[in-house]
Amino acid sequence: MKRLLPVALLTLTAALTLGAAPAPAPAPAASASTGDAPAGRGVRTDISTAFALPGERVFPEGIAADPRSGTVYVGSYTNGAVYRALPGARTAEVFLPPGTDGRHTANGLRVDGHGRLWVTDSTAGVSVYDTRSGARLAHFEIPGSGPRFLNDLAVTPDGAAYLTDSVRAVVYRVTPEQLAAGSGPLLPAYDLSGLLTPSPAGSFSLNGITADPAGRFLLTVDMTAGDLYRIDPVSGAVSRVALTGGDLKTADGLDLAPGGVLRAAQNTRNTLSRWQVSADGTRARLVRTVTDPALQIPTTLVRVPGRTLVVRSQFDKDGGPLPSTGGAPTQFTVASVRGF
Repeated sequence: MKRLLPVALLTLTAALTLGAAPAPAPAPAASASTGDAPAGRGVRTDISTAFALPGERVFPEGIAADPRSGTVYVGSYTNGAVYRALPGARTAEVFLPPGTDGRHTANGLRVDGHGRLWVTDSTAGVSVYDTRSGARLAHFEIPGSGPRFLNDLAVTPDGAAYLTDSVRAVVYRVTPEQLAAGSGPLLPAYDLSGLLTPSPAGSFSLNGITADPAGRFLLTVDMTAGDLYRIDPVSGAVSRVALTGGDLKTADGLDLAPGGVLRAAQNTRNTLSRWQVSADGTRARLVRTVTDPALQIPTTLVRVPGRTLVVRSQFDKDGGPLPSTGGAPTQFTVASVRGF
C-alpha cells in the first residue's frame, strides 16, 4: 500500500489546485468576516481558534465530534495520527499516534451512534476504534493494488458506513453485519463514474459525503465539477442535486444538519458555504458564503452546539501536499466559527 501514496499525493495536489488561486498569506488566529452570499449580507461571522494541535508537521484534514461527550477528534493527512480535544481544552492531545496500525493518512473521521470512531486511510481502507481505550475494533481494506484515494465517510442511522473514493468515483459501504464481523474487503456499493461531469485527467471527483439525519438519503460532492449528488441507500438510485445560487467547486467536507442545512468547506477558495436542501434532497439553494484567509485552506467542518468547527489544514505551506505559497506553517489549529 505504501507505494500508492506518492500517486495519491500527486492526485491530491492536482485536485486541490484545479481552477483555484493560491491561498492568501496566513491570517491572525482570530478575525471576523462578513458573509457575502445572497441572503447573508450584514450578518456577522466570528472566526477564532477553538484549540491547537501539537506537532510541527500535522497538516490536519478530518474532524469528528462525539455528541455524547463533547470530545472532538482530528486526523493528520501527513502521518495518520488522530488527535483528541476534550471539552474546554485549548490544546488537543494525541489519541492514536502517527502510523497506528500502519496508517499513512487520517482523512475522513466520524463518530457513530455507538460512540465508535471511524478513521479512513486514503491508501488502504478504514479502521474503527473504541473511543475510551483506543483499541481497534474493526478494519476494512480495499482489495487489489490499483489507484485509489479513500477520502471521506458518513454513517447512517441504521449503522451502515459509506465512504467516497476520489480517484475511482465510487462509494463503498460497510454494513452493520460486516462491522460485527470485524474485518473484510471494502467493496463499492455505488459507481458514479458514468454520471459525473467529465474532468481533467488527474483531478479528484467525489470528496465529502454526509447523511440525512433521518437516513433517507446521502449527499456527496464532486469537488472538481462542483456538483452535488443524492444517493438513495434503499433503492440505490443516484441523481444530481439541482443547485441554485452557486456551485460546490473545491468543496471538501460536508455537514448536513436537521432541517436540511448543509455546510461545506471549499478548501483552496478559503470559503465556507451554507445551503438549504429540500426535504427530499433533490434541490439545494445557496444561502450564504464566508470567505476569509483566516480559514487557512479549510478541508472539513463539523457542527457542534453554538458554532462550527473548521479544520485549518495549511496544505499550501512548506511540507504540505499543495504547491507551497512560501513559508513554514504556523501552529496548526481548528477554527471556531460563530454566526454561520
